[in-house]
Amino acid sequence: VSWAQSLNQCIQSGGILASVEDLAESNFLLEHADLYTSKTNGFWIGIYRNVNGQLLWQDNTALDFVNWGEGEPSEDQPDYCVQLSAFSGYWSVIPCSSEKGFICKKPKNPLLIVLYLFTDAKQDKAHGQSTVWILLTLVVIILVAMGFMVYFLFKIKNQTETQRAERQHSTLLEYSSVDNENDPASNKEKNEYSVV
Repeated sequence: VSWAQSLNQCIQSGGILASVEDLAESNFLLEHADLYTSKTNGFWIGIYRNVNGQLLWQDNTALDFVNWGEGEPSEDQPDYCVQLSAFSGYWSVIPCSSEKGFICKKPKNPLLIVLYLFTDAKQDKAHGQSTVWILLTLVVIILVAMGFMVYFLFKIKNQTETQRAERQHSTLLEYSSVDNENDPASNKEKNEYSVV
């Protein structure tokens, strides 16, 4: 996949081409990229050269950390893109039309931290579609479960309110019957009705 195609696929998946902020992140990427060395020898990362010739990450942050290979970057290759070597982890400048895998980085999210390693766009398209269906299924299951929770909580709340109302009504009846027992006129009426 070319650099431009990889950029489009990252954006479509909600991410950007990876930026590497420090040595720990570089080692992490190399460790995971090593799993794909049988498919590709390098991965596109999100470095580009702006109109002033300055190298920036795709998210427009400066290159505070660099991991260039020996003799890189070459100043005589202004229209070239940057790959991360799957074998060494060093960066090198190559033509943007080269076919490479790519690494997408999604913004950190407490529920989901995702790092995609794409190697073959055709294979990943089918895999990506199945992933979308799996995610949609999970979302539907979560929404249905939340619906059941709301329903049962509402039902429990109504039962509790109904039971509370019944207790209050029962207490009132007991109170009124206690009052009637202490009332001499009421007792007289009871006695009158009980005489045969």
